[in-house]
Amino acid sequence: MSTLSHSLFVSASVAMAFTVSAQEKTRSAEQETLQDNNLEHVTVTGSAQPALVMSPKNAIIDGPFGKDKSLTDIARTLTSISSDMLEQLSIDDLQDVLALVPNTYSASGFGAPSLPTIRGQLGELFQQGMRRQAGNNGFGIPLSFNSVGQIDVVKGAPSVILGTTQRNGGFVNLNNKTATLSGTDVKLQASAGSWEHYRGQVDVNTAIEEGKSGIRVSAEYIDNDSYYDFTEYQSEDLFIAYTLLPDDKSSWNISFEYYDVDFTDNAGINRPTQNLIDNGLYITGQGVQPNGSQVPGAFAVVSPTGEVRIPRSTVLTDPDNINNAQTYVLHSTYERQLNAVHTLTNRSYFQYLNREEIAQNSFVEIIDGAKTAQNRLEINSTWSGAQQTTWGVDIRYNDVLGYSQFTTEADLPIDLLGSIEQRRIPLTQAQQARLIELRPGVFVSPGANYDIDGDGNNDFSLSDTTDSTTWQTGLFAEQDSDWTNRFSTTIGLRADHYDVTARDALPPAGQIAAQDSFSKWLYSGSASARFKMTNDFVSYATYSYSEATSNSMGGGTVLGADNKINPLNFATENELFELGVKYSPADSPWYADASVFEQTRSLRNRDGSNTGIIAKGFEAQMFYQGSNVWANIGYSYLDARYDDSASAQDSQQVADAFDNSRPDIIQGTGIGAPNFAGFAPSNQRVQGIPQQTVSASAGYQIFDNWDVSGSAIYTKSYPLDYLATVLIRDQITININTNVALTEQSSLRLEVHNLTDENNWRPVFEGGYFGSTLVFPELPRNVQLTYTYNFKA
Repeated sequence: MSTLSHSLFVSASVAMAFTVSAQEKTRSAEQETLQDNNLEHVTVTGSAQPALVMSPKNAIIDGPFGKDKSLTDIARTLTSISSDMLEQLSIDDLQDVLALVPNTYSASGFGAPSLPTIRGQLGELFQQGMRRQAGNNGFGIPLSFNSVGQIDVVKGAPSVILGTTQRNGGFVNLNNKTATLSGTDVKLQASAGSWEHYRGQVDVNTAIEEGKSGIRVSAEYIDNDSYYDFTEYQSEDLFIAYTLLPDDKSSWNISFEYYDVDFTDNAGINRPTQNLIDNGLYITGQGVQPNGSQVPGAFAVVSPTGEVRIPRSTVLTDPDNINNAQTYVLHSTYERQLNAVHTLTNRSYFQYLNREEIAQNSFVEIIDGAKTAQNRLEINSTWSGAQQTTWGVDIRYNDVLGYSQFTTEADLPIDLLGSIEQRRIPLTQAQQARLIELRPGVFVSPGANYDIDGDGNNDFSLSDTTDSTTWQTGLFAEQDSDWTNRFSTTIGLRADHYDVTARDALPPAGQIAAQDSFSKWLYSGSASARFKMTNDFVSYATYSYSEATSNSMGGGTVLGADNKINPLNFATENELFELGVKYSPADSPWYADASVFEQTRSLRNRDGSNTGIIAKGFEAQMFYQGSNVWANIGYSYLDARYDDSASAQDSQQVADAFDNSRPDIIQGTGIGAPNFAGFAPSNQRVQGIPQQTVSASAGYQIFDNWDVSGSAIYTKSYPLDYLATVLIRDQITININTNVALTEQSSLRLEVHNLTDENNWRPVFEGGYFGSTLVFPELPRNVQLTYTYNFKA
């Protein structure tokens, strides 16, 4: 075990030892504490609540749309996932939310998703209502759920309270675990699963001073081998939360999280022909560049040597790849009741991130320190029972130093069934001359371009290298008005001023580093109306407009080929029209909602350009929670198309990689690949997204100590590439689990994923850029056994 692993569990052990003395404290103030602690939301009804919370019906949403809102108060499609739902449905990464939330189907994110996918596009990741540092367009770091107590998934651009962002398909807000103010809870958990998957967690939650303060320490260690070749995952996460009630008018919640992860960038299987998807057959033969080199490179052509069944575990990875990240995150939320009208909330956030990936296929992404700090001051003014305003100021600082190189990648020429050396891309002298040597043997792009030889042409290859600083200052106001007992409206406005400086982090020898500055105001606004048709049915209509940014890795800003910041990076417009209905009857186990929407937004391409997308669709979800049975079902229809906009793909089609010497195997075009294809503006359907998905899950408490549950996800056939030459067929995934309480304190849980052992596939990357190049084979049937020991004092 590493030094950090040791320190994590030493810290947890100290916290556990501390709880021994805490057990002797009085618990006479318990009921008063539950009433006063406004950080732990308690729902009181006239009937006993089920042991598990498996419906979002009574969820309280605090932050994105104001203070302590119910689902029917919010005129947007929203699903809140409780801690029980996270555990019962085995949700431990952002792709798993599809089990509950319609229109959240996602690509694999190179095996390590760092951002959510909502309505066919990458969305934003928030934590405690503050936008979290999540890497470059999905090339971020995996996310630990060790700190998470509740997840709120919202469709469409963030609200005016949250502010201007980079991605606008939707957003996920992670709500941290909180510290108790009463008693002590200790949870120990250990898991083991297929392919030597191991996980351990200790979670200690105790009051320091009853009714006044409490602390929570959660430590998690994961050490996973993998079904996939040359793939592993090892992480250590320490989360500490502290809650203080200084007086009867204020509360303060502080948290700290440290996360260290080593993981693999898993590109799946290349050469995704229809025969690979349907029958698992792979075309062999190494590509040859126009200059005769067999090193993978642009416009290489493969002469097929055969077609053989490929093991689904054989993926485009390399045992010598380096990929790791370290980050720490601090959050502070202070609330105070100023007077009978005004309540103040101050939210603060700081994150530091290091990330290093050096791949043998010449891909490099190094974040040598990304610092993000934000402070938002909110005033909630309740003028009367019918009029309420949330207003305030938001300041965000982002500083990124990072180095990148992706200009010489080439995946299609590689024969995965050949040697490891055939996958590697050593740079030629000519290629090295267009890059800068960051350290011995590691070449990256400079952060600007230069004409050193004076021939009028730029001499370097640009990627995402940057040394940039951004100040974002936002002013916002949102007005909630109840005009009658049945009709209410919400109107919000926000203005964000951006002040950005970008510098070349690594100029060539003898050159003065290029630098540019840019500033601009961006605006957003929303208007919605809610109408109570009956006490149980609420209908709503929403319009939202926002101007967003398009940034590079770590949220930074790059210089273009002209050594200037492109103003178009700050001119991305997004619109949302949504009509919906929510059914939430009192004293009933049912909850349901449905909506239709039209959403126009921008998709950031891998090369930094932007493509307009228009998405129209329908989505619905229904939940039932009885005393012994719970169930839910969700359906989504999504018609996502290019909005009279151009698109790009790594290659025009997979057939471009092959000549026509074996027409019995494939009708190759002989163009060569990758060929960096561009497609003219069109209304073509966006590739890599199913039009229809259905998800369902259910659970049954057989006996007091034994329950069973399961989930199923169906996706309808969809095109993998722009030209729709390859389709991913209709697919279904079924997961089941059962939990047995061995004693009052301990339980054993068995999970079986992909029960029917389907050979399912996913795209590798959001936006379809690699649709003609790569496809991700999902895991076969696998199991996990978890032992939990839980006691209270």
